[in-house]
Amino acid sequence: MFDPKPILKNLPNLPGVYRMKNAEDVVIYVGKAKDLKKRVSSYFNKNLPSARTRMMVSQIASIETTVTRTEAEALLLENNLIKSMMPRYNVLFRDDKSYPHIALTGDAYPRLVFHRGAQKKGTQYFGPFPSATAVRESIQLLQKVFKLRTCENSVFSNRSRPCLQYQIQRCTAPCVDYISTDDYAHDVDHAAMFLQGKTNEVLNALGDKMNVAAEALEYESAAVFRDRMQALRQVQAKQFVSDFSVSDADVIACAALQGQHCINLVMIRGGRHLGDKSYFPKNSQDATLSETLEAFLTQHYKAPNTPPLIVCSVDIDAAGFADVLSEQSERKIRVVTKAVGDKRVWLKMAQTNAELALGQRAATSANQQAKLQALRQALNLSDTVERIECFDISHTMGEATVGSCVVFDKGDMQNSEYRRYNITGITPGDDYAAMRNVLTRRYKKVAAGEGVRPDLVFIDGGKGQLGVAIEVMQEVGLEDILLVGIAKGEERKPGLETMIFSDTGELLNLESDNRGLHLLQQIRDESHRFAITGHRAKRAKARVTSSLEDMEGIGAKRRKALLTRFGGLDGVKNASIDELAQVDGISLSLAEKVYAQFH
Repeated sequence: MFDPKPILKNLPNLPGVYRMKNAEDVVIYVGKAKDLKKRVSSYFNKNLPSARTRMMVSQIASIETTVTRTEAEALLLENNLIKSMMPRYNVLFRDDKSYPHIALTGDAYPRLVFHRGAQKKGTQYFGPFPSATAVRESIQLLQKVFKLRTCENSVFSNRSRPCLQYQIQRCTAPCVDYISTDDYAHDVDHAAMFLQGKTNEVLNALGDKMNVAAEALEYESAAVFRDRMQALRQVQAKQFVSDFSVSDADVIACAALQGQHCINLVMIRGGRHLGDKSYFPKNSQDATLSETLEAFLTQHYKAPNTPPLIVCSVDIDAAGFADVLSEQSERKIRVVTKAVGDKRVWLKMAQTNAELALGQRAATSANQQAKLQALRQALNLSDTVERIECFDISHTMGEATVGSCVVFDKGDMQNSEYRRYNITGITPGDDYAAMRNVLTRRYKKVAAGEGVRPDLVFIDGGKGQLGVAIEVMQEVGLEDILLVGIAKGEERKPGLETMIFSDTGELLNLESDNRGLHLLQQIRDESHRFAITGHRAKRAKARVTSSLEDMEGIGAKRRKALLTRFGGLDGVKNASIDELAQVDGISLSLAEKVYAQFH
């Protein structure tokens, strides 16, 4: 039995992070504390309220602690440790890596772009946004109203005439000087003001310009400004949130259903409602709503992404989190748990969204379980069959062959466990050799104990592919795993698939309305989609680069210079010898060789 007394006796009354480890020296829980001695000691009281906590404490074999200068430092360290160690007793939220932003580049004619990742000096960033869809919708709106360019610099610098964006009135064509630098800069300033929530100031500025143009009898220009004002007023009426004293705020609601928790986050930035997003944590079955919300605040917020106001639906240590987040962000952050007035209305909306998301997730899960049970019955499988893997091969007449493996487990597709395999060293177009290559690479590792053993394996193909799969499984020592080939029906119509069993060779066709068949089709189609997506990307990359990569005298630097100068391979193909020779590093003789390659 673990004796905590020697450790507790020497713990300081300082802020820090503690790590609970089990007998295998694996971290099972990470926590932060204002006072390490008090917090860690609380786990060893006789009357622990949570069954999950009691189970966790029963597995503790050692405790490690790290003292920090402030609670804010402890919060950051706890977040980093949770994401790197993924302890089984912590409530875990999927890390979205970085939030999507809208960026205005620092070019002479700034470019409007979707951005995710590290931020660079000289570029203005606006956000964060709750989803990539919200960013793209906002970019489309800005294009419609302010007509800013979105094209790559390599394309922008090599245009000789306006592109389609100009024709459909989504760009003012600065690439061919259809707008002056000053006028374009004014449009950029107005777009930035709009993204900062200064919509009324933009409307006033546009109104002044409209009046000036009208007085000068420039009615076409006045009509342009009038149309922009109308579009902005429509957006303002639809999206503007006048209920908050600050233009940036997050409204967070937490709901529970059948042991599953959901966090719904409503984002308001620049005075506009940008949308909401639902998060479903892991390991929250026995946690309270307060614990789940605190875990979300700990793992979700980083200094650049923290708004000045956070409204929460359940009681937490609001003052403590406000202090920690304020110190972390180096600005005042308010955390509110007692919403009143209009904030309460927004919180109710978020609560409804969280409950709806949980209900939809539960319904989807129940539907998937019903499909799995129908598949078990149709194929005469054990009720213990849970994990299904499916393989497919994709290529174009042998070019860029790619194999895919998708996984269905725990009642749903497990995207994080999908794998693609680039296949080389086979005769182009030999599907049997490709399938052998993929299955051998996959199941050699599983047989060696490096992967999860499936209960059932689907092979997208007929008797030939299934025969190869049987041979591979015998070679690696996993011949007891059931393999099922899925042969496409007449004219490849859904519902006419024939299943071929590896153990008996029996053929089986299911009724088109069989729910088990629907699950099989879902898994097979996902495998096909995943394979063909990888194949197309590999094929496109090969076709873009191979013509220049295979050319003697054209290395990486010269190839990049050519593609950048002419905006891609098509531009290089259409360039004359004299134009090619103007690129740095390309001599006249080399330009003639490049020209000859494409003509």
